[in-house]
Amino acid sequence: MRGAMMYAPGDVRVVDRDEPVIEQPTDAVIKVVAACVCGSDLHPYRGVEPVNGPTPMGHEYVGIVEQIGDDVQNVKIGDFVVGSFWASDNTCEICRAGYQSRCVHAVLMGTLGAQAERLRVPLADGTLVATPGQPDEDLIPSLLAASDVLGTGWFAAVAAEAGPGKTVAVVGDGAVGLMAVLAAKQLGAERIIAMSRHEDRQRLAREFGASDIVEERGDAGVARIKELTDGLGAHSVIEAVGTQESMMQAIRSTRPGGHVGYVGVSHDVALPGDELFFALVHLTGGPAPVRRFLPELIDLIWKREIDPGKVFDLDLPLEDAAEGFKAMDERRAIKALLRP
Repeated sequence: MRGAMMYAPGDVRVVDRDEPVIEQPTDAVIKVVAACVCGSDLHPYRGVEPVNGPTPMGHEYVGIVEQIGDDVQNVKIGDFVVGSFWASDNTCEICRAGYQSRCVHAVLMGTLGAQAERLRVPLADGTLVATPGQPDEDLIPSLLAASDVLGTGWFAAVAAEAGPGKTVAVVGDGAVGLMAVLAAKQLGAERIIAMSRHEDRQRLAREFGASDIVEERGDAGVARIKELTDGLGAHSVIEAVGTQESMMQAIRSTRPGGHVGYVGVSHDVALPGDELFFALVHLTGGPAPVRRFLPELIDLIWKREIDPGKVFDLDLPLEDAAEGFKAMDERRAIKALLRP
């Protein structure tokens, strides 16, 4: 089969890979209908994270079940399924508490490479959620978004306790930040402030529910948030970047007693204890337990109540995966969808 591999920073190739097979009785093998490039895929692409030889790429996927192991009961051959970027059993104590991304048996799907024609999914019963039927073609991008960026943005909004009567600020205008805007709107936030300097992303943020746009960053961005909130700061702030500046901007934009939901993959972020102590804000975040939200998100998409698929502004065949990486790296695309 064909699949995307990264050989070195900036070097992505689509090559012949071995066909996946059932290795454990809890596995499934799916035909990938759509995959995509994630912002976190750009970290090794840019050399921020090491690339140790040819590496399978991709952890976001939807597809059709082609094979199942003997112990798989929740999905069947022919089902159209959405899976999380973490495989989880969904039965351990951590999963039952709603934190499937830290399942005691968790497998990071990026190690298997979803940017391919087929994909082995470990722990299929706990990882895959079948849609009510075969989706219309126009729903596929939105269902794919649920696999990671929508679920991650949703978790960030929940962690930040976005809801009725709340002012929500979103730090980061990538796909996850934009999905967090959509999530905050769905959760009933009264006011949503998107922090963005890019006109195309500002436009999409407004379409998803943003009421205000703040272009300033750092201390100037914090000052602008305070100005918009009577000097208090936002009730809920979502951090969707993962840098020192973005994290401190998020914390400093939050009012005392407020909540920060952070989902940007952290790179050398260090929190000053004294400032955090006196800020009196709640911090919750990390790798999103997307599986917790998948049934609800699939239902909203199936009923056409939300359209997160709009975040994909570049649609490519799998063979052109390298262009998807390049376009996102150069900020010519928000998010690239790949079709095997």
